[in-house]
Amino acid sequence: MPESQPDWPPLDLPKAGTPDVVLIVLDDVGFGHLSCYGGEVPTPNMDRLAAGGLRYTNFHTTALCSPTRASMLTGRNHHSVGMRALANFDTGFPNMRGYITPSAATVAEVLQARGHSTMAVGKWHLAPMRDCSPAGPFTHWPLGRGFDRFYGFLQGETDQFHPELCHDNHFIDPPRTHHDGYHLSEDLVDQASRMIRNSVSLVPERPIFCYLAFGAMHSPHQAPAEYLAKWRGRFDEGWDTVRARVYQRQLEMGIIPPGTELAPRNPGVNAWDKLNDDERLFAARLQDTFAAFLDHTDVQIGRLIDFLEQIGRLDNTLLMLMSDNGASQEGLATGVFDEFRYFNGIFEDVGEAVKRIDDLGTIHSHCNYPWGWAQVGNTPSKRYKQNTHGGGVRDPFIVHWPAAISDRGAIRTQFQHVTDITPTILDVLGHGLPSTVKGIAQMPLHGVSMRPTFAVADRPTDHVTQYFEMQGSRGIFHDGWKAVTFHPRAMNPDSEYPDSEWELYHLDVDFSECNDLAGAQPDKLRQLVELWWSEAGKYNVLPLDNRMNNLFMPPPLDGTPRRRDLYVYHPPIDHLSSDVCPPLGSRSWTMTFDLDHHGDGALLAIGTPNSGHVAYVLDGHVVYDVNYFGSHQFVRAAQPLPTGSTQVMLQLERVRRGPGRLSITVDGKPAGQGLIEDFAPMISSTGMDLGSNPSAVSPEFKAPFAFKGTIRRVEIAVERALDQAHARAEAIIAERAAHGLD
Repeated sequence: MPESQPDWPPLDLPKAGTPDVVLIVLDDVGFGHLSCYGGEVPTPNMDRLAAGGLRYTNFHTTALCSPTRASMLTGRNHHSVGMRALANFDTGFPNMRGYITPSAATVAEVLQARGHSTMAVGKWHLAPMRDCSPAGPFTHWPLGRGFDRFYGFLQGETDQFHPELCHDNHFIDPPRTHHDGYHLSEDLVDQASRMIRNSVSLVPERPIFCYLAFGAMHSPHQAPAEYLAKWRGRFDEGWDTVRARVYQRQLEMGIIPPGTELAPRNPGVNAWDKLNDDERLFAARLQDTFAAFLDHTDVQIGRLIDFLEQIGRLDNTLLMLMSDNGASQEGLATGVFDEFRYFNGIFEDVGEAVKRIDDLGTIHSHCNYPWGWAQVGNTPSKRYKQNTHGGGVRDPFIVHWPAAISDRGAIRTQFQHVTDITPTILDVLGHGLPSTVKGIAQMPLHGVSMRPTFAVADRPTDHVTQYFEMQGSRGIFHDGWKAVTFHPRAMNPDSEYPDSEWELYHLDVDFSECNDLAGAQPDKLRQLVELWWSEAGKYNVLPLDNRMNNLFMPPPLDGTPRRRDLYVYHPPIDHLSSDVCPPLGSRSWTMTFDLDHHGDGALLAIGTPNSGHVAYVLDGHVVYDVNYFGSHQFVRAAQPLPTGSTQVMLQLERVRRGPGRLSITVDGKPAGQGLIEDFAPMISSTGMDLGSNPSAVSPEFKAPFAFKGTIRRVEIAVERALDQAHARAEAIIAERAAHGLD
């Protein structure tokens, strides 16, 4: 031992004084929503960041959430990293696998290896949804992609009062209920502050990288009661008046250049005074609800800013705030009480909706505003989220770093793209991109650092060329010009992509894309379209894929949950996210429960009070409730369950996109049956629980309604609903059942 010398290699820690980084991402917030961008709803805390930093007015995203986040966290284009559209999809082509390729390491993976403390809080939506179950695999969850800690949700959206939460690599129930004042946005700021506090208290040598991605302002628009009351009636004058006011304010603030035109109403947006009374009432209240949600979100951001200031970390924190795409079009022309109507292709009955108007923004709604209000959020541009025109891809972006930015409150007009976020972070922190990460060779960064623009207001952009593509709509920016084409979403996978519909805009003098020069300058248009095809080949954009009706279908991979016809569970098990649940909304099925019955409670539940299915025992009787957007369809067993060991079978026989007959059997004996008229094939973004129903799908009980007994085994067998060849016969059966003739 005396001749042996111990050795302690130094820890790989950043040098003293390295900034912290906080990246805040809002969801579905348009260019004209924040008051520091001319918006109608005061956002004083986000305005505080803008006043102490820089506002970018030429910042662009991909037009959709998962692709933007993939580009933001990697510094590469979304097709190149395998995220052409939502993480829910896997087309089998390299540009759309539902996860970020390992050859494009996230900024968190790079920083984690360099000694930074990394934490993700809020929305993820970057893992294949088939992997988002308690069984994993966890490869593409946040902890597998460079984050030390995670608290948030994996889906593209979640209920703000009862979110589908994960903590690190496991599902958890929310810490409180909405009855106790719970709201997700507040919880996310609490958790982010807690993680930061732990890190700076225990290992202050490790700079922070905190990625905070709110569920706000994505549907469902939900806010505490006092915020809903504050904003009620504030938008009764309508979208035309408000949009004109936002536009004028943007001109006065210098957010848009002098001479910028206000784009005409998007197709399908009617003049406010052409709506009937119910349509105006419903639309105005939906915008009131959105405003309440945005107001509440701004307060939570203020809480985080105050916390960073209190612990002495605000001045040397590179804090960036952005939105992932423009304002949402998923509320359709009239707005929706429950956004899953949109995903199921069901139009809102406004006359019926206004009868429940006071439920908007509460746990009893999953609402989204109409196109007219979405275009207000995208002022002064045309179109929306999902589109490659300005309304879909031009978004607010604020940088706040008091220790290094002296030109505070200024505006930056350089073209920038979401791929520039990671290069900027690495530049500020003094890190280059390693050639390999976790032993895998890395593709180069596609974005450029924005840091030079922090100090020089009129510095030419280093991001000279950028293509866009989202669901067939395409665009190309190059040196101040933009060519763009709108491609309607097609159900026909063989539909064409007509080149004749390309438009041409000189963005340097036409901020809002109002003056199409395609006819006047065909050579310029041809040059840009050819450049788009060149960039498409370079960045793995091809093939263009038009199979909108197949994107939510599971890939043909063995070992993935939606590929099975038989599901066997051994409760208790953790909550299951919606993409790994049995497809109860689109199939015929049989559920078999082996129970020890000693009291009431939920057996199986999927969804929320707005849309869902739940099987439960109440007063000893088995009940199945199909909650069809608030309309409840019950089938009850006539006789109570015996105490002790028993078997309950529920069987649904249905016509595809039609009614179904549900039968209840107890210990092999018929116990009840009934006709279910309406089904939502896509039930909910909230998944399944066995043995309880924390989200209270049915009004007949109070959550969590845990089953008083034991569920030993649950078997669910699913099969394709009867095809149209059997539809007429099944309709006769259903009609006879409805009249008690069976």
